[in-house]
Amino acid sequence: MELITGFLNEILFRPIFNLLIWTYNIVPGQDFGVAIIIVTMLFRFLLYPLSGKALRAQKKLQEFQPQIKELQKKYKTKEEQAKAVMEFYKTHQVNPLSGCLPILIQLPILIALYRVFLTGLDPHSLEMLYPFVRNPGEINSMFLGIMDMSKPSWILAILAGLSQFLQAKTAYMPSSLPTGGSADFSKSMGQSMIYMMPLFMIFISWNLPAGLALYWVITMLFSLGQQLIVYKNINLILWKLRKS
Repeated sequence: MELITGFLNEILFRPIFNLLIWTYNIVPGQDFGVAIIIVTMLFRFLLYPLSGKALRAQKKLQEFQPQIKELQKKYKTKEEQAKAVMEFYKTHQVNPLSGCLPILIQLPILIALYRVFLTGLDPHSLEMLYPFVRNPGEINSMFLGIMDMSKPSWILAILAGLSQFLQAKTAYMPSSLPTGGSADFSKSMGQSMIYMMPLFMIFISWNLPAGLALYWVITMLFSLGQQLIVYKNINLILWKLRKS
């Protein structure tokens, strides 16, 4: 376990931490909040192709749910249903697992970013800087001179919850899902999570450093923008397929 932790520390946490401090050094006024925004946006752009692929796969599966539901009604046994659904996926070139791999790839990076923003203001962490990254000595934790990133902020905590709600509301498309039985239960759970996750995000952000809440706000707003772009494009593609 210690070997794995050390490996992840060297290939993920330390490089990202050094990038954050390097960014902090070059930001005019050495604003830690601005450095967090820049690094967050940088990683979101780097992960854009992967997250976009996951979103397109998710939306495509949602759009095809009515047809899949009809196939499940047509065949009586589970084996026949599974075979028909897989044939449907193959015909329409849909991989139901294609949205999972990008998320799994992103997860270690997101965890490393979380740890960086959680410990970035600890003076002892500066010992992990590379020789070519200047040690600032003391980090100015203020964001725009009005908000301390090292202390909790109820304003950013609420904004984190609100951005989480907007992102989840955009991602969840109940009209494209089937109805009846377990599908209705899934719908109910999905709708509940839209409201529960923002409350959970506010709860955990309330007592954590504001830098983490800022990171989450920027992440959710970026994801929201990407969802709007991807969903609009995929809707156009599916509309053309129906018309052809």
